[in-house]
Amino acid sequence: MESFTSSVGNSDVAADTFNSISTGSSSRTAPHSSSSSEQLVFPPAVMLSPTADALVARVQSYLSDVNADLIRRAYAVAYVAHDGQKRQSGEPYIDHPVAVATILLDLHMDPSSIAAALLHDVVEDTAITLEQIEKTFGGEIAHLVDGATKLSVLETRSKEDAQVGTYRKMFIAMADDPRVVLIKLADRLHNMRTLGATPAEKQQRVARETLEIYAPLAHRLGMWQIKSELEDLAFKTLNPAKYREIAQQLMLRRDAREKIIHRVIARLRQAFDKEHIEAQISGRPKHIYSIHRKMERKGVSLEQIYDQLAVRVIVHEVGECYRVLGIVHSLWTPILSEFDDYIAVPKESMYRSLHTTVIIPGNTACEIQIRTQDMHEVAEHGIAAHWRYKEGFGKGDQSFETKLAWLRSLIDWRRDLTDAREFVESIKSDVFQDQVYIFTPKGKIIDLPDGSTPVDFAYRIHSEVGHRCVGAKVNGRMVSLDYRLQNGDIVHIMTSKTPRGPSRDWLNFVKTTSARNHIRRHFRRMERSDNIAAGRDLLEKELKRLGLTGVSFDDITAVSNARSVDDLFAQIGSGDTTARNVAQKALAQSAAAQDDDLSNIPQSAPPQRSESSDIRVRGIDGLLIRFAKCCNPIVGEPIVGYVTRGRGITVHRADCRTIINERDRARLIDVTWGDQSPAGYPVPVRIESWDRVGLWRDVSATIADANINIERLEQMQTRRDGRTVLVATLTIESISQLTTILDKLNRIPNVIEARRESQVIAAAS
Repeated sequence: MESFTSSVGNSDVAADTFNSISTGSSSRTAPHSSSSSEQLVFPPAVMLSPTADALVARVQSYLSDVNADLIRRAYAVAYVAHDGQKRQSGEPYIDHPVAVATILLDLHMDPSSIAAALLHDVVEDTAITLEQIEKTFGGEIAHLVDGATKLSVLETRSKEDAQVGTYRKMFIAMADDPRVVLIKLADRLHNMRTLGATPAEKQQRVARETLEIYAPLAHRLGMWQIKSELEDLAFKTLNPAKYREIAQQLMLRRDAREKIIHRVIARLRQAFDKEHIEAQISGRPKHIYSIHRKMERKGVSLEQIYDQLAVRVIVHEVGECYRVLGIVHSLWTPILSEFDDYIAVPKESMYRSLHTTVIIPGNTACEIQIRTQDMHEVAEHGIAAHWRYKEGFGKGDQSFETKLAWLRSLIDWRRDLTDAREFVESIKSDVFQDQVYIFTPKGKIIDLPDGSTPVDFAYRIHSEVGHRCVGAKVNGRMVSLDYRLQNGDIVHIMTSKTPRGPSRDWLNFVKTTSARNHIRRHFRRMERSDNIAAGRDLLEKELKRLGLTGVSFDDITAVSNARSVDDLFAQIGSGDTTARNVAQKALAQSAAAQDDDLSNIPQSAPPQRSESSDIRVRGIDGLLIRFAKCCNPIVGEPIVGYVTRGRGITVHRADCRTIINERDRARLIDVTWGDQSPAGYPVPVRIESWDRVGLWRDVSATIADANINIERLEQMQTRRDGRTVLVATLTIESISQLTTILDKLNRIPNVIEARRESQVIAAAS
């Protein structure tokens, strides 16, 4: 639905019109007296209009048995209901529902979908009620119209709540009947085509929404045509300069590109005729946004995008696809890394095709797609292909129901999420992100968001598999549970025979919202006392890991906005928050509070920059500043200055034992971190591990991959058999960087514990 202007002053005019129609009156000013559940009656002149005739003729062109009266009645209701309303472009509003219906006609949708498309805005924008729609057209069309109807601001607390509530409503309705989302996609496509008539601010908002929600949704449903057009239109609005730049470059190369494509097609036809293969061969259009995404992702120029040149081959049978592939590879050299067999391994969106890229004369890369006509229908129209050349919806197509199982499984568990924002965010994170395709040991494909782990995979199979997960093998090799899965990985989840439940640590690395919520739900069901004990243990370990001592749990509770210390522990224990988040929040708040307190102290002179560019000393300038070796403070931590005899000021962490035990409190001075980011501070990190070959290498590589410098790395003595202790002095810039590297070090196989060493390095006992 797009905003409109109306030349009619009374919102009840539409209902008055239907009332006058039902009583045989021609007056438009009769008082409104029809019930909200009264069946609607239709003006014959509108039902037999040229537009209604054209809509019926389009459906009859691909369906043999059409309920023409249904479409005519739906058009009549929409025409009268929107009478007097205009779009922001000045066109009659009825043009919009007719355009939405026409897009669905291009997809060869069933009559009920066409009728619902014509009616999709009447409940939202006119006095017509959903009860009237149901009584007049039946429950099926009423359900489609309701699923496509936005929530009003009056039904929610704000415009933003109305928007996310509408998304939630659409997704749930989509799981029940996918035609709902096809109507919404057609609605959005027409609105994007006519977006130029709306204010600039709205154009930006609608275009962003299209890229974030509607284009990814079309992609997941396999609707390549609609997805590509939505992306290009949104990109043109959001980044017009880049859009024009790529479009102009493509136009400059158009003639040369078309000549090359014609030569490739001619060579293929010659080879196919020799092998007696009938095929449709054509150049494949490239879309500007997809080219832009590839340029951004690969960091290359337009000239380095391989599939600017693309040819599509459509044959009759699956076997011919592979024959054509053999011919193509015999004619030109293939780029092996650019080959994909989506026939043997279809995407969950039902997409099937062979993709290969070959080097043609001139040392130019050309992509060739090979598929059957049925595959082509699905590739172009995705889920909508079910209704093409079919006699309507719901004819017991078992294969189609199987294909939709993945969609329903992604939606069903979220029905219990009452918070609309949480619902929509979970859909966006789990469904709309870039996907990786993972295999079960039996060959079933599971699609997951990029960055997912074996734990996400386990929970996608079943919540009980996730709860019992104790390990994972990827491609026959043991991996850690936080391993990032790659396309094509074969994953075997090892489970315990008896229930053991998930680990709270999994919340630190799981990617999917479904896995995260299953884990949280498990811990919420546990006894509060167990959660409190577990939460306290996790927080103490995190504080120890960061080398923080003497921190008050009461202070941490205050900055975490928990009602009590026990409530804070219970939240950590149940998985509602993590010990890491709590510890980092406490550090940030403490540092900010210290700065605020110091700024309120009257000063004899304004703060001056000391000789150290990283530290400010209140009211004092020109002193030597150095950092204490006993605690190695890091930027962002609460700090205190200690006035030494003849050696300037030594900066300690506020919780340093030296400061806590200092009896001469007069020597302590207020200092704060300066405005400039420091180059880094030496921080000793203690790594205890089971001794093994390659440990030093793995530790060094992990630190180097995090772009952190190692100032010193040495092995300490330990009396524990089979164990070793490494102490690495790292150049750390911030607490968040320290937290991240400690987390990565703790994930290295055989590492028992990696934590910050609070005091000077000493031999391990």
